[in-house]
Amino acid sequence: MKHLVQGNEALFLGALKAGANFFAGYPISPSTDILVLAAEQAVKDQNFKFIQSEDELAAANAIIGASLAGAKSFTATAGPGFTLMQEAIGYAHEVEVPTVFFNIQRVGPATGMPTMPAQQDIVQTNYGSSGDYYP
Repeated sequence: MKHLVQGNEALFLGALKAGANFFAGYPISPSTDILVLAAEQAVKDQNFKFIQSEDELAAANAIIGASLAGAKSFTATAGPGFTLMQEAIGYAHEVEVPTVFFNIQRVGPATGMPTMPAQQDIVQTNYGSSGDYYP
């Protein structure tokens, strides 16, 4: 049976199908739906772990730690939060820790301007971290 879902729900369901069992995140629109779905999943499934962190940096480092402990971990954020995660993303890449960072893009620069779309999230995803980081 087919059913229609929003993009954030499709992303979350895909992560579950891929075996993800740990989510850490901080609420920031437009990715907050994923955090809510993760919290609901943790109530339904004892094997799924959820942390609402104090900020985006803590979420990034929590999923790295969870992956090092054997979990299949992921987080979701938006542009400003993704900016804060850059050092952790570079670290995870350099030491080859398997993690998934979802950057839910806002339309437009800064906090989003519907009439002025931009590409900064795509550029930051590819070149955001310092050092020898080449995705």
